Amino acid sequence: MKLAFIAAQTEGAQAARERLVALYGEHPIKDADVLVALGGDGLMLECLHRVLGAGMPVYGMNRGSVGFMMNEFHEENLPARITEAHPAVLHPLRMHAVTASGVVEEAMAFNEVSLLRQGRQAAKIRISIDHRERLPELICDGVLIATPAGSTAYNLSAHGPIVPLSANLLPLTPISAFRPRRWRGALLPSNVEVLFEVLEPDKRPVAAVADFTEVRDVISVAVSEDKSLGATVLFDPDRALSERIITEQFTV
Repeated sequence: MKLAFIAAQTEGAQAARERLVALYGEHPIKDADVLVALGGDGLMLECLHRVLGAGMPVYGMNRGSVGFMMNEFHEENLPARITEAHPAVLHPLRMHAVTASGVVEEAMAFNEVSLLRQGRQAAKIRISIDHRERLPELICDGVLIATPAGSTAYNLSAHGPIVPLSANLLPLTPISAFRPRRWRGALLPSNVEVLFEVLEPDKRPVAAVADFTEVRDVISVAVSEDKSLGATVLFDPDRALSERIITEQFTV
């Protein structure tokens, strides 16, 4: 098994990488069978973007803080652990953003696409689903649409629902909604296209963020899941991602 290693810049992650390379050797990412990520969930997200469309699975071990997407760190029997690991294929969201100056930006997101106010005033956003207006005006700090895997991240912090991997649903969640005050979001079929249109963009500027990519002064943002692209994450049998997502719903 040809392994490639990538580690976060922390002392612990770098030390772990050195020990594992000494034990199992190392290959360039382009020649490897598996990419081993040593860090936290942020590093895992970077690795998913790096291997997107390449067909290389990622096996993560936690050398960060939360490590929701990572396996426990052990140096022993790494090739055997990888062989026995369960795969989870994650499909990204594709963001198509248009700025006030007419620039078009596209980006992918494995966690969520979020729209966030840039200034002191709340944003005003119109929401349409598959070309049908569903919410003529949302006054808020922002709004996001998440993948099932990303539903336990920013979406959960914004009081959005956790979504099982097999549900084929995308949570649409407001961030500090002011009007309509009681709107708590929606669960959407994964095959829809969501269009966000920024109202009063000069007075209430909005930025769009897809994982690591930020686009400022947007006037419209279209989001849909791209089933043609995917990245495979490997999990130990007792740490399957689907089980972790269910468990997270009972965490108090």
